[in-house]
Amino acid sequence: MIQIPSAIILTVLTAIVILFQLCLTIGMPWGSASMGGKIPGKYPPKMRIVAIVNILILIVLAIIVLSRAGLVFPQLLSGSATGIWFVVAFSGIGTIMNTITPSKIERIWAPVAAIQLITSLIVASS
Repeated sequence: MIQIPSAIILTVLTAIVILFQLCLTIGMPWGSASMGGKIPGKYPPKMRIVAIVNILILIVLAIIVLSRAGLVFPQLLSGSATGIWFVVAFSGIGTIMNTITPSKIERIWAPVAAIQLITSLIVASS
């Protein structure tokens, strides 16, 4: 079954993105690798809140994927049938945005987002 390895791969990649967002919230000077590179260096307080919101969204998306694959929260299985398509859309938008970003350093996230898109499609169609 390819659904379970795909869900795990997506979750590991999502955890990496969450760690990156967490680093932005605690003041790491990596703003040029996020949000189109518009805020180089450390994020100001308002953008740190945005990073926290991103973390929460990413956690929910990972839970949807893991639930859809039958790995956690079986009570969410029926809802995850719809939710997984939000994950696919989110990953698709992320792939596009990270590919066309004016920030060259931010483009390092394009392959991550593309793999998330592929793995979410596998989970969604399984």
